[in-house]
Amino acid sequence: MWKYFIRPLFFLFDPEIVHNFLIKWTKLLDGAGSPDMRFTSPLIEKKVFGINFPNPVGLAAGFDKNAEIVTSIRRLGGFGFTEIGTVTPKPQSGNPKKRIFRLTKDDALINRLGFNNDGVDAVVKRLKNKKFKYYNTSLPIGANIGKNKSTPNSKAHEDYLECFKKLRSYVDYFAVNVSSPNTPELRNLQSISFLKKILKTLITENKTGDRKPILVKVSPDLSNSQLADIVSLLMELNIDGIICSNTTVARVNLKSDNLKNESGGLSGKPLSKRSTEMVKLIKNQAGDKLPIIAVGGIMTPDDVIEKINAGASLVQIYTGWIYYGPTLVYDINKKLFKEYLNN
Repeated sequence: MWKYFIRPLFFLFDPEIVHNFLIKWTKLLDGAGSPDMRFTSPLIEKKVFGINFPNPVGLAAGFDKNAEIVTSIRRLGGFGFTEIGTVTPKPQSGNPKKRIFRLTKDDALINRLGFNNDGVDAVVKRLKNKKFKYYNTSLPIGANIGKNKSTPNSKAHEDYLECFKKLRSYVDYFAVNVSSPNTPELRNLQSISFLKKILKTLITENKTGDRKPILVKVSPDLSNSQLADIVSLLMELNIDGIICSNTTVARVNLKSDNLKNESGGLSGKPLSKRSTEMVKLIKNQAGDKLPIIAVGGIMTPDDVIEKINAGASLVQIYTGWIYYGPTLVYDINKKLFKEYLNN
């Protein structure tokens, strides 16, 4: 039904308009009367960086930027966790519209949103009013945090610290986003000097109260040697995990000729190979010392099996959910259940 009726209908409209509609629709269905898309079993539960996940499939950052649907996404989507954001200290509108493009021939999206969000204070206020448990099933919430566009990189650590301090009482882990291609100069924060300063600032703050796991989200456009340097730093600092990967600025072998030159980050199926390659590289270097959340190009249950076999502890999806519909997470977890039964 999704592929042949609902998706073609949605795809008649601008992607951002559809996204905003889906957020509103999900909020309206928040409650016991909403459809239940959960597949539950102790066999698919995971414990990673000290957090219990009801299943290993999360909603990637970018969908619920402002923490509007954290109480409903577990039941309606079947997800095992969700990541809000990217959240910045001050609200910002992001880049000019139109800024999301569907590459339907490639099962991909290009976005150049630019960290559009309501700002950390508005997000905190919203989270204070949310219930974090649904039918006795906890839904871990991560906060993807970034810097404002107007903040120079020399002061970026202050923006990350502000978001961390204000959100720490309301989320279960943090994802440090230094890899979006849609904020000028942001990816330069992946350099060892900048990244070390940001992480040491957060580590110091993390010692002052309720400790939260800290993860770093990296770019697929890093060279393998750059990735290795970052992994070494994360291990040196005892960072809790890594998320790979963000969207890519590469445009390799795309079929959607009319859109492939749009600026922004590409997500979806074309990213799958590089994302898996990065998971393998990190696993070979760090072993079990750096848990990996794999994101990028996950469109089918078999894609998840591939990421886990490569070394991922958890996965996240976004574009795949758009293309393959609301039953995708259920189908993934059912496939994982069968895999665990057979092993």
